[in-house]
Amino acid sequence: MFETVLFYLFAAIMLVAALRVITARNPVHAAMFLVLAFFTASAIWLLLRAEFLAIALLLVYVGAVMVLFLFVVMMLDINIERLREGFWKNLPLAILVGGVMMVEMFLVLWGRVFGVAPGPTARPAEYSNTKELGRVLYTDYAFAFEIAAVVLLVAIVSAIALTLRRRKDTRRQVPAEQIRVRRADRVRLVKMPSEKE
Repeated sequence: MFETVLFYLFAAIMLVAALRVITARNPVHAAMFLVLAFFTASAIWLLLRAEFLAIALLLVYVGAVMVLFLFVVMMLDINIERLREGFWKNLPLAILVGGVMMVEMFLVLWGRVFGVAPGPTARPAEYSNTKELGRVLYTDYAFAFEIAAVVLLVAIVSAIALTLRRRKDTRRQVPAEQIRVRRADRVRLVKMPSEKE
């Protein structure tokens, strides 16, 4: 009973945080609500006794991806009004995708409630979900795992490339010009007679 109450509490917090991610006007606030959604999803994983996935969610998404995302958001000059111009144009596609996801979730829950889909099986006491996850990940889904690693690498390189764009108002040094400098370009000797009292 207590676990059910905790599940619905965390699920409600996650839904509110997810709604605030897409409705917040400030992108930094949206990123912080996404962190809250990740934390509550991790708590739900803990309730489902998938400790490794909960810790991995915190370490990978909150610890790495969200820090990188916040870094990019705070380094770029984002024009929020220009981003919101295409909202109404993309709304029908967003409603269609959201509707498909809702139908899929309903079918999964319907299968569990009415016994069409198999429920969780009892595991022995020495069963380790971390070991089983590693076995499945590196045998059955090794190729998909490598593709995900490449996608993350591309995302990191893209974020760095976005922050290194040239700006007009910044002053920077050019090492090649500094190496080519001669003494006559930088130092001027001025002869002045000494003063006598």
